[in-house]
Amino acid sequence: DAQVERFLIDAKFPFAIGYGLTETSPLAAGSAPGKGKLQAIGPNVIDSEVFIHNSDPKTGEGEIWFRGDNVMLGYYKNEEMTKEVLTDDGWFKTGDLGTLDKNGILTHKGRLKSMIVGPSGENIYPEEIESLINKFEFVEESIVIEDKGVLVALVHFNMEELEQKLKELTSDASVKIEDKIAELKADLLEYINSKVNKSSKLQDIIDYVEPFKKTATNKIKRYLYKAEDIRK
Repeated sequence: DAQVERFLIDAKFPFAIGYGLTETSPLAAGSAPGKGKLQAIGPNVIDSEVFIHNSDPKTGEGEIWFRGDNVMLGYYKNEEMTKEVLTDDGWFKTGDLGTLDKNGILTHKGRLKSMIVGPSGENIYPEEIESLINKFEFVEESIVIEDKGVLVALVHFNMEELEQKLKELTSDASVKIEDKIAELKADLLEYINSKVNKSSKLQDIIDYVEPFKKTATNKIKRYLYKAEDIRK
């Protein structure tokens, strides 16, 4: 998060950046305190290699691959899954998208499976938009998905906080929570679209009442949420 990074830098608070997966034991790249580049991870760890596979000629973005002694030999008793993520010459396919600059500094862009290809072929990373949405007042969590060529956000609001705030603001029973949500959605849509580039602008925000279903590691199961199902 750029805002958090700038705050820590301005406060002269030492912090390190690290990136990796269980399969890379777990650190694969990073920066020591005071050595980092804003919004970047850093170089790969010693005795390892990093490679951007199938990189875009214009943006340099592609899938992050690692090779080295820190990379696993394979999944226990699961040869099929091992073959999916490890090449014959030892490269591990992370499933993450990133770039590598001329100094070997790695930047993470998002998950390959999450990436949305825009109408003009541009890569859109929903995680970046969601990061902005989730900072907005009363937002609990969100998912950005594609709906017939445009972007929409499913947003789960913190209803308890919202109802409490409404009680503090007015005792007028005619003021409905639904009206406040509609106002909040309009403000959120305007805010997000003022912060993102043209290809990442949202066309709609859908109030999603239930918390999103998550994995054991507390990551939202994106594959469960499709626009055509939500609007039924």
